[in-house]
Amino acid sequence: MSYRVCFVCTGNICRSPMAEAVFRARVAEAGLADLVEVDSAGTGDWHVGEGADPRTVSVLEENGYTVAHTARMFEQSWFSRLDLVIALDAGHVTALRRLAPTDEDAQKVRPLRAYAPAGGDLDVPDPYYGGRDGFEECLRMVEEASVGLLAAVRADMEGRVA
Repeated sequence: MSYRVCFVCTGNICRSPMAEAVFRARVAEAGLADLVEVDSAGTGDWHVGEGADPRTVSVLEENGYTVAHTARMFEQSWFSRLDLVIALDAGHVTALRRLAPTDEDAQKVRPLRAYAPAGGDLDVPDPYYGGRDGFEECLRMVEEASVGLLAAVRADMEGRVA
């Protein structure tokens, strides 16, 4: 049975597809691609059907990641099939926990930067309205947190087997 992780930001064209691509690469590097499914979505429907922001694609590709993405909106029914719902900022955490049909589902929602070693601010700032440097900073934050997230996913998977 697969372990399922979904990254969620606002429109599913910048932060969450970036997190999806980075985490998918980490999962593959760890030899877990057959065991962990990685996905992303947005809290809103503004960009449904669109590809990732070209700046996201550019920054990812220049750093060795591949991205094939079509934006979509997170649906409440997905909670039943997901193990973790990873929010990119506090607003997403709040929105997703409100959407969760049960307390158990609400506990699946976690901020991505909670897995970062540095601590501090848990938000990954939205780079959409800024320049390329915001996308590069977003990638740095996502990469940093992905290491801890992968460790947490592994531990959760091992706990289920034991």
